[in-house]
Amino acid sequence: MQKNFSAVAAVAVLILLALVFSAYTVDQRQAAIKFRLGEVVAIQKEPGLYFRVPMLENIRLYDTRIQTLDTKDAERIQTMEKNNIMVDSYIKYRIIDVKQFYVSTGGDIAKAEIRLGQSVNNDLREEFSKRTLADVISGERSKIMEDLRAKSDADARSIGIEVLDVRLKRVDLAKEINAKVYERMDSERKRVANELSSKGAAESEKIRADADRQREIILAEAYRDAQKIKGEGDASAARIYAQAFTKNPEFYSFYRSMEAYRNSFRNKSDVMVLEPSSDFFKYLKNPNKGGK
Repeated sequence: MQKNFSAVAAVAVLILLALVFSAYTVDQRQAAIKFRLGEVVAIQKEPGLYFRVPMLENIRLYDTRIQTLDTKDAERIQTMEKNNIMVDSYIKYRIIDVKQFYVSTGGDIAKAEIRLGQSVNNDLREEFSKRTLADVISGERSKIMEDLRAKSDADARSIGIEVLDVRLKRVDLAKEINAKVYERMDSERKRVANELSSKGAAESEKIRADADRQREIILAEAYRDAQKIKGEGDASAARIYAQAFTKNPEFYSFYRSMEAYRNSFRNKSDVMVLEPSSDFFKYLKNPNKGGK
């Protein structure tokens, strides 16, 4: 009885060990390749618990999440005008066909990234050689990245990889041409500044001339209106004087003479040389002459 129990226990342990060594799991971030004596016999993409035959079958797991391949150093690339620029980029990719990936690269992710990096680098040089510096920096930067992604993706699918994005992190001028570019930019900014200054001066003169013209017009109109009002006032005064003269000519004459005396003898230093018989003194000689 004791021997039978020991045998059953040993068999149970062996079965348990076989299950332990034959079972494996694939989670949602992975895909698995099952090999039997070195030959691919199954691909597991769905997450779950799987089994294999120990000693005969082995498993390789691959990460199917999005990966980032970042360039270590900026690449020196020439534009259409033969300007040297330094380009720093990165690639977003993922494995979509683990069997093709294994066949093409032996399952070596480092080898796959080397090939992917070389492909993107060649495409970068080709795209930049067809564009000017201005296009590369701003004008067509988005289109360049989209073209790079499409070309890189077409090549990467041959090794079971999908390229999701190619981004240019930095595009700088090479150090040796920075000074020339800055000098040209400074010269251009000064030219624009001088042009704007000239336009401003011309506009200022135009505004000043227009203001002077309007000032002359306003003064002329004001003088015209003043003369008109003065003329109307003189006419009214003359009319009033005429009316007063017709009512009492002698009093009017007397009043006018008094006004003349007051204006003539306003200052003590005033001197007048007249004949004593002059009409100017007629009211001084006979004050009552001006009464009615």
